[in-house]
Amino acid sequence: MEAQNSLCCTATDKNLTELALLYQFSNTLLSTIRLNKLIHLILTALTSGRSPLFERAMLFLYNEKSHALQGMLGVTNETSESLIVVGNSENPLGSRWDISDEIIARQRTTDFCNRVKATRIDIDGSCDIISRVMAQNTSYHAEEAVTDNCPACISLRRLGVSIFAAVPLLSRDKNLGMIAVDNPVSGNRITLDDLHFLQLFAHQAGMAVENSMLYNRIEEAHCNLRDARERLVRGERLAAVGEMAAKLAHELKNPLITIGGFARRLLKTLVTGSREHRYADTISKEVGRLEKMLTDILTFASKPMICFNYVNCDLEEILEECFEICSTPLEDNSIRLFTSFTGGPWIVLGDAHQLKQVFLNLILNACESMEHGGVIEVSLQKVFLDKNVVTISISDTGGGIHPDMMKRIFDPFFSTKPQGTGLGLAIVKRILLNHNGTVEVANEGQGAVFKITLPLVELNEL
Repeated sequence: MEAQNSLCCTATDKNLTELALLYQFSNTLLSTIRLNKLIHLILTALTSGRSPLFERAMLFLYNEKSHALQGMLGVTNETSESLIVVGNSENPLGSRWDISDEIIARQRTTDFCNRVKATRIDIDGSCDIISRVMAQNTSYHAEEAVTDNCPACISLRRLGVSIFAAVPLLSRDKNLGMIAVDNPVSGNRITLDDLHFLQLFAHQAGMAVENSMLYNRIEEAHCNLRDARERLVRGERLAAVGEMAAKLAHELKNPLITIGGFARRLLKTLVTGSREHRYADTISKEVGRLEKMLTDILTFASKPMICFNYVNCDLEEILEECFEICSTPLEDNSIRLFTSFTGGPWIVLGDAHQLKQVFLNLILNACESMEHGGVIEVSLQKVFLDKNVVTISISDTGGGIHPDMMKRIFDPFFSTKPQGTGLGLAIVKRILLNHNGTVEVANEGQGAVFKITLPLVELNEL
């Protein structure tokens, strides 16, 4: 009778100890929302202390996209240093555990942990062990060494796992992964009581892991929302500045036109070569430069055209008009022009005036890059993709563009010219985007080449 009472007391004491540990563990899980720290606390609690529950513990999380278990952490009783007790160490109900960042760093750099993190187990139903834990949400307890040849068991054997127990990480009927434990050094048997305790432990751990994941998602959504709000506020400020700049440019343009007109009239009445003629000529040139700058600002600030107002345009005709307009700068700079338009017609849907502005800008830029002569080549070529498109190539021999500037030449207000506004190529890009086209630039041969793509109108649509 005394022996029976002694056994009952021993069992009761063990149950009370386990309940106290679970309560202390519950306090611990509520103390942090950092998923990384939480995982270390879970596995360290299972393997630390003078009489650890298990000699090794591994945690795998379920990846819904790949439908696989991914190893996250592996801890042994050799690397599982004692947890820090926060609160009253003599009263488990009023204390909790903690772990330092130094211990976390050491645990993550061990060979065993690296092998666990490199382990990936597919959940394809071929392994009875994984199916039981992940599909049926039940525990697995091996009495003998695993001998199955399935890929999952082979992955576990590579970690030195033979006789082990595995429990699912459950939270609100959702399986987040599994915890696997074993005793490879001592070979101590994992009892059913140990498994029952591990199940209770894993259930609390699963809820804590899900709460941490949910918090991280909320934090990420909050950061995204904050970034979006900042971009919106910044966009509103830029829009206000742009609207003010457009109004200011419009107000300044009218008096500048008047000043330029009177300056040109003065030029006609003054003696060529005189001091007054030079002054008036400088005023006229500077007013012209300011007029062009204001025109570019107004063009860039204007709202994009709506595509359903576009009409069929012949690219060959538009380019021929551009060549005629550019004939003077081509002759003045001794630039030869070569064209290749075979294989037409080249009909696109768009605004002929805007497209002419695109080609004029690129051709005049090429002329400015070759002050001492050179060659400009303009070609049209059909490209057959999902929808037929035309590629317009405009190349020069002006030495090319510096690689550091290549990524920025289409940015507004970025210019490589001393007196440039930095809006010409930005306007080119905007017009082409409005026409469902693209523009790219690269250095080829002795200069730069701009390649424009525009969708062609199908012949049956003409």
